[in-house]
Amino acid sequence: MTISRRALLQTSAAAALTTVMPVTACSKGQSGGQVQSADGLLAEATELILNAYPESASSSGIDHGKYQSLKSQLTDRSQAGQSSIERNVRAMLARLNNVDTETLTPDQALNVDVVRTVFETTTEGFDFPYGEVALLNSNWSYRNSPYAVAQNTGAFVEIPSFLDSSHTIETRADADDYLLRMAAYAGQLDGETERTQIAGEQGVILPDFLMKKTLGQLRGARARAIDSWGIVASVATRAEPFEGGYGEKAKDIAEQKILPALDRQIEALEALAPRATSNAGVWALPSGDAYYDWALRAGTTTTLSPDEVHQMGIDELASIHARMDPILRSIGYTEGSVGDRMTALGQDPRYQFADGDAGRAEIMAFINTTLEDIRARMPLAFETLVPGFLEVTRIAPEVEAGAPGAYGGAGSIDGKQPGHFWINLRTPALHSKYSLMDLTYHEAIPGHVWQGEYTFRQPLIRSLLAFNAYSEGWALYAEQLADELGVYDEFPVGQLGYLQSLAFRACRLVVDTGLHAKRWTREEAIDWFVTNNGSNPEEVRGEVDRYCAWPGQACGYKVGHTAIVRLRENAKAIMGANFDFRRFNDALVLGGNLPMTVLGRVIDDFVLSQNG
Repeated sequence: MTISRRALLQTSAAAALTTVMPVTACSKGQSGGQVQSADGLLAEATELILNAYPESASSSGIDHGKYQSLKSQLTDRSQAGQSSIERNVRAMLARLNNVDTETLTPDQALNVDVVRTVFETTTEGFDFPYGEVALLNSNWSYRNSPYAVAQNTGAFVEIPSFLDSSHTIETRADADDYLLRMAAYAGQLDGETERTQIAGEQGVILPDFLMKKTLGQLRGARARAIDSWGIVASVATRAEPFEGGYGEKAKDIAEQKILPALDRQIEALEALAPRATSNAGVWALPSGDAYYDWALRAGTTTTLSPDEVHQMGIDELASIHARMDPILRSIGYTEGSVGDRMTALGQDPRYQFADGDAGRAEIMAFINTTLEDIRARMPLAFETLVPGFLEVTRIAPEVEAGAPGAYGGAGSIDGKQPGHFWINLRTPALHSKYSLMDLTYHEAIPGHVWQGEYTFRQPLIRSLLAFNAYSEGWALYAEQLADELGVYDEFPVGQLGYLQSLAFRACRLVVDTGLHAKRWTREEAIDWFVTNNGSNPEEVRGEVDRYCAWPGQACGYKVGHTAIVRLRENAKAIMGANFDFRRFNDALVLGGNLPMTVLGRVIDDFVLSQNG
């Protein structure tokens, strides 16, 4: 449904934020009126998360003062390190389960429920003797994976860009901490190598096509001159004012520690490669069906079965294509299926960027123009505004081959570090002029960067936690908001890009469940996707590989979006003339990042409060 600009301009202003006050709660099973502070327990859970995942302190902008010591540390990715995290998570869950939320205020009960949910889901993930359980890691919480190392998972993919974008260097001590983290990065590589070997003994090995891609990335980085490594160049440039020879020190660490660790990781994967098969889904792994059931729950924060998600994708795709058909006809694309016509549109030179660096420059200028326009529209969609502080940054060329087309996230809690819209520019052909506006809304404003800044108003632990279905469902809803705000009024082809994005996410439901529950091959998944949605084959190949490494994650997008839209339609039906577009959008974001079931309760409370 499109909301007119007049209706938007007629919405009322003013929304008050609720302040969460410290309260105490009685613990179940305790006698004599003994009490424990729910806030105190959540503070302990916060410390657990930050100590287990020190990167979170830097990405949140709190790696100073009380948390200064974390700035020199990285997560222990060894088997022993992960086992230690698991023990601490299980112990904390037992304590959270002992809190009687009925004695708490509504806000405090909500906080405990949210934290308990993520600790519970994390514990279930640790029940499997392999894989990467990332739900408590604010940097990479979305990417649970059965593999410690893959083309899009592992320290090699994550740490160099993290150090460049999240590790601030304002003092000599910051530069020293950077070097310590470089050495810790080498340790992370070895820890993941160890876990990859242990998993290999259990028969958990990357599919052959992912093995080839992962080894290609590692070997490519290994072959590059160390002076050209981003992880070296970043500290050399940013620490230059301190005249401590940080560039040379970083180069020494890279040569003496990181390169040998990369060599060991390459050697371990090469040893496993002959045993790799073409089986794309986790069904082929030990307890694979059970693993996928967990991954799907973690990715969607629902109890939907693979069959239900699969059918949802088919139904949603048909509905979206019905909306695309008349637009395609209006611009002269009348023959063939919607997928066929979108394939043809993708080849239309009018909507392509130039090749090479010229096209890359076009793309960056296009994004910046899009951001300028959408910023001006935000008061029409929200009563409570945030800065939307961000930078548009190219994904590091050394990892572009295995990276998605783009990704984004908010900056630091203190507002000093910007959010980022990372864009993959390995080839300008990845993007089109009719789809890039929509991608910008998804990753930046009013998508991930915009929504993420609202979480900074929550208690610290709530800012650290993220739920895939909410985050990605919101980002799709952000695309919808942009459409409803009229961004495509003069560019109907751009609306096709938006609708194709929704269709793309509906296809994900079908393909992800097809791979992992219905035993589709990689080729079947790619062919189905390209045929049914007319998507760029180059993009689809990378997408399908992503689903193979991150089971269930891609389903969170459309499941989350559909849930949000249903909540809005229900609210409108109940509230009638009392429904206010901007206040509803505020209600969605001011409660923080939530499991979808909990979001439903928050919106129910909003409806009751607004209806008086």
